[in-house]
Parts: sequence; C-alpha cells; structure tokens
Amino acid sequence: MKKISIVTPCYNEEPNVEELYKQVKAQFEKLSDCYTYEHIFIDNASTDRTVEVLKSIASRDRNVKIIVNAMNFGHIRSPFYGLCQATGDAAMLMVADLQDPPELIPQFLDLWEQGHRVVVGVKNKSKENPIMYGLRTAFYKMIKFISETRQVENFTGFGLYDQSFIRLLRQIDDPYPYMRGLVAEYGGDLGEVFYTQPQRLHGKTHNNFYTLYDMAMLGFVNHSKVPLRMASFIGFLCGAVSLLIAFVYLIYKLFYWDSFQLGSAPLIIGLFFFASVQLFFLGIVGEYVGSILTQVRRRPLVIEKERINFDDKQGNE
Repeated sequence: MKKISIVTPCYNEEPNVEELYKQVKAQFEKLSDCYTYEHIFIDNASTDRTVEVLKSIASRDRNVKIIVNAMNFGHIRSPFYGLCQATGDAAMLMVADLQDPPELIPQFLDLWEQGHRVVVGVKNKSKENPIMYGLRTAFYKMIKFISETRQVENFTGFGLYDQSFIRLLRQIDDPYPYMRGLVAEYGGDLGEVFYTQPQRLHGKTHNNFYTLYDMAMLGFVNHSKVPLRMASFIGFLCGAVSLLIAFVYLIYKLFYWDSFQLGSAPLIIGLFFFASVQLFFLGIVGEYVGSILTQVRRRPLVIEKERINFDDKQGNE
C-alpha cells in the first residue's frame, strides 16, 4: 500500500490539533484498503499546551509524529522544513486550524493517482472576512500580473506533493523559501481541487499585518524585477514632468513678469512628492537587499528541540 504523509505546522493551536487529528484519521480509516499514513505535526515553539496535547495523542497513536522547534522560526520556514521530513509516497500540507478541509483528502489522492505530481487546493470562495478575502485576491492577481513565472491564484500551500517533488524541494538551498512560487514554477502539470475555505474552528489567526506583508514582499522579490524597474521608469517620468512644468513656469513668468507669483505651495508639494517617491523606492531596493542578506547568511531553516515517534531520533538542523 502507498503511504501518505500529512504535514501540519502549528503554533498555539491547542484547541484545534486534536480535532484535526481525528478528522484526518477518520478519512484514512475509509481509505485503509489502499493507503497507510503518518501525520507529522511541526510545532513552532508554542507557548500554550499544543505540544502537551500532541504528545498525548502521539503516545497512543504511532502514526502521529511530532517535531518541536527550538524557537519560533516563522510561518515560512517551518512548514517547508516539515514537508521535507515527509517519508510517504506523497505528502499533504494542511494547516492546524481546519481551514484546509480534511474531507478533501480523497479528491487530492484521486488526482494524484491520475498522474499529477502536484495537486493544489484553490479556494474559489471563503467564509473569512470579505475585506481580507478581497485583499488576498487582489494580491494574487497583482503578483500573477507582474511575475516572471507562473503563479496560482488563491493557493496558500494546501496541496498534495509527490515524493519526487519533495526530493526536488530538499535540493533547493534557500533559507527563506517562497513555497507557493516554487510549487507554481516547478510543479509541472498541476491538478486543482477547488473548495470553499471555512472559518477557523477555534481561536484567532496568528497572521497579522507584518506576516502578511512579509509573505507578499517575499513573493514580489522572488518572482519579479518589475518593482526595481519601476524606479527607473517613474524617475524618468517624474524628471520629464518636472522639466515640462519648469518650462511652462518660465514662459508664464516671461509674459506676466510683474503679476505672476510662484508662491511656496508648489515648492513644498513638489518637495514632499519627490521625497516620498524616493523613500518608496528606497524601501523596494531595501527589500531586495534584505533578501540577498538572508541568502548569504545561509542559516538553517529550523533547529529542532525534539522529535517524537520518528525512527531516527536525531534532529536535523
């Protein structure tokens, strides 16, 4: 029988992890004639009882495996690292808050069995805040428009990945990988499962403005040079407009020498406008420089504190 790995990154998900475990287990009990499974939880140094709950589950079910990180390594590195630890013929990345519905597992497996190396979950509807869903949709459309490579709209990482694709991910030497972009770029002929994203079962999301901004900028930096080139184009355009305005003012002053008053308002507005443009593009350049700095440091994705129910007890850094 084929083995499937379910990989769930979690941080302070004490109210949700046991319910997720039960729902995943129920799905594989229906598929027990064809598949075995392992459920890998990678915990990002939770400060609540998440690890305690997971250890209790793992003590009575050897299919549940736990990786506890030494510290919080963020929402980008930890899921990628967890996926790379999967030993199944295929692996599914599934969040802990049940917004990735476990009942879709059979649909993903059907498409995988049909020959798709990667099957992605695409949320074409969502029960989350309409404003947030609209902003996310606008971001996906924007990055798809400016990206130099293929992008998948409304794809958050929820998907099934063949072991051959996971081996490819292990070869990518990137300390801060943009998983969604890598899947779109290297996933080949993608299968798609469309679904309506439910609300969180319990608790509040740990994503805030900074984490969402971090993910958005990572997508731009990794897959497009358009923001950098915009600096040159807008600089040239602003320079041309400024020269034209200066010429118009000169002509106007020559014709109305005694009555025309320049005033301070245009000078102040122009000064603040050009200063804002400069600061904006300085920030864009800073994002690219920061990405380069992250790459050259070559720090490990994750440092493990402990592993549970793995045959190899030695943690990987």
